[in-house]
Amino acid sequence: MIEVHDLLKVYGKKTVVNHTTWTAQDGAITGFIGHNGAGKTTTLKMITGILKPDGGTVLLNGTDIQKSPLKAKRQFGFVSDSPDHFLRLKGIEYVNFMADMYGTPTEGRKEFVEEYANRLGIFDALNSTILSYSHGMRQKIMILGALIHRPSIWILDEPMLGLDPLAAYELKLMMKEHAEKGNSVLFSTHVLEVAEKLCDEILIIKKGDLQYQGTVEGLQANYPPDMSLEDIFIDINRDDGHE
Repeated sequence: MIEVHDLLKVYGKKTVVNHTTWTAQDGAITGFIGHNGAGKTTTLKMITGILKPDGGTVLLNGTDIQKSPLKAKRQFGFVSDSPDHFLRLKGIEYVNFMADMYGTPTEGRKEFVEEYANRLGIFDALNSTILSYSHGMRQKIMILGALIHRPSIWILDEPMLGLDPLAAYELKLMMKEHAEKGNSVLFSTHVLEVAEKLCDEILIIKKGDLQYQGTVEGLQANYPPDMSLEDIFIDINRDDGHE
């Protein structure tokens, strides 16, 4: 479970995340929706300890990311919005490096890599350098590295960006399977159709302010029945001078 309480981030005179409070429940997929510059990535970086908040707290399975960072970071796997990391390593070297960092036992590691690399369509490229990968292939290896220690919390920033249709389908299926086991999945997306079909709950953020948390059905109940999530999102952000 991810619990965010009164989270604040300020750069100079600009408030990027404005005292937001919300929860990503166990057993659920939570979609984080907002325009570019709305505060999604900043929020995710505070949740994962990359950025220090200017106020508020983040609890990951009950552990405060600021007070006990190492313990908290063992609770989650994080896929950032850029897959361009460790480019000179081979794919399998990167995955094993991530596994070693988290103290993942070698027993069962090979089976995990084979299963998930095959599902994502990257198995045949594991012995090539990440530098030689396409953007989509780099995204796949980052996903594999984030999941190798089998975390209960998945935090994914635009995880389907650049993925081919089959890999995107498999990732969505993996997210469903993970939530069905009682774990939590939080992911940001610009693809509202994906959020509408995949998420148990959604968060909508606008200019750092949380506009809504709840089910898609709960949001749609406040609008005419013929309005899609995309229509509602545009209506919420109609006066927003987004990038």
